Amino acid sequence: MESWKLKLKGNWNEIKGKVKQQYADLTDDDLLYEEGKDDELVGRLQKKTGKTKESVIEWIESL
Repeated sequence: MESWKLKLKGNWNEIKGKVKQQYADLTDDDLLYEEGKDDELVGRLQKKTGKTKESVIEWIESL
């Protein structure tokens, strides 16, 4: 499994807090994480932040 997906599973509440600090306009619905729907979450983050999929994944890995 990819490292960013493992990071989401293990530390989601911590990551969610950091994401909200950087992008205050993201809602809880935008940040809804369900196991197996990692790509859906990345898609919502892409749409809200205007970043590419690769950029969003790198950003998650850096948190």
